[in-house]
Amino acid sequence: MNSMIYKRKSPLVVFLVPAFLFMGLFLYYPFVMNVYNSFSNITGLGTAAEGMNSPWYANYIKLFQDPIMKTAMINTLLLMLLTIIFQVGIALLLALLIDNIKKGTQFFRTVYFFPIVISATALGLLFNLIFLYDGGMVNQLLLKFGMTDMIDWKDEAHYLFTMTAPVMWQYVGFYFVIIVTGLNNISPDIYEAAEIDGASGLKRVRYISFPLLHNVLCTCLTLAITGALKVFDLPWIMMGAGMPMDLSWLTGTYMYNQTFTMGDVDYGSTIAIVIVVTGVIISQIANRLFKEKDY
Repeated sequence: MNSMIYKRKSPLVVFLVPAFLFMGLFLYYPFVMNVYNSFSNITGLGTAAEGMNSPWYANYIKLFQDPIMKTAMINTLLLMLLTIIFQVGIALLLALLIDNIKKGTQFFRTVYFFPIVISATALGLLFNLIFLYDGGMVNQLLLKFGMTDMIDWKDEAHYLFTMTAPVMWQYVGFYFVIIVTGLNNISPDIYEAAEIDGASGLKRVRYISFPLLHNVLCTCLTLAITGALKVFDLPWIMMGAGMPMDLSWLTGTYMYNQTFTMGDVDYGSTIAIVIVVTGVIISQIANRLFKEKDY
């Protein structure tokens, strides 16, 4: 029966064509138009292009000369590094700890994954209450412990922590679930054989868990890189349209500001293209450095 299904290709076409048309209409066509818009002269949101720029690559020249874009790219790369170290790192640590307990695993999985299901708007407002609103909960606690001066969590010394901490906290659970699933796919027989041979504790993690989680960690690494480039909601809610010194821009927030606030649609399209290209390049480099293995 199964062989007959695979011999008949028409049912496959019936299901694949609508999916392909959907992706073409809502993914590939907008992307191609975005490339075209980056070379066009568009003076406002919702207005038609007034022809090509002169020269046609003018937006790309502007992008490389834009100091705010340079700041946004540096902040985004820092966020990417912090994501790899803290989000994936903490998720790996938590997953290994959960894998070694017998009771309460479902409770901890739910608790760690819970921030993912909360709206980014709600989380942004929550962290505004913690850090920024009326001095912030943290400052109020510090005053209780004897500190006389409130910390400005948006100043040059603290803005990066204020902006990245909520992002780190929200998505740890996402990578935690992926890694826990990878650990569950490791056969218990392997651990039992290792225990008979005298490998337990850290040796079991080093010689069994880490090697067999290699492909899962590669997937997490790729998702962390692409996800960091697209971060927008939490930083925008907390920082808004940048700080007075334009320190807190990310590529995602700067693209949104140029497109929807400033109305510079063609330049916003250029930034979007740079985000996509940067993500593809860095992901390919990471995939070559950490190649998936066959076991």
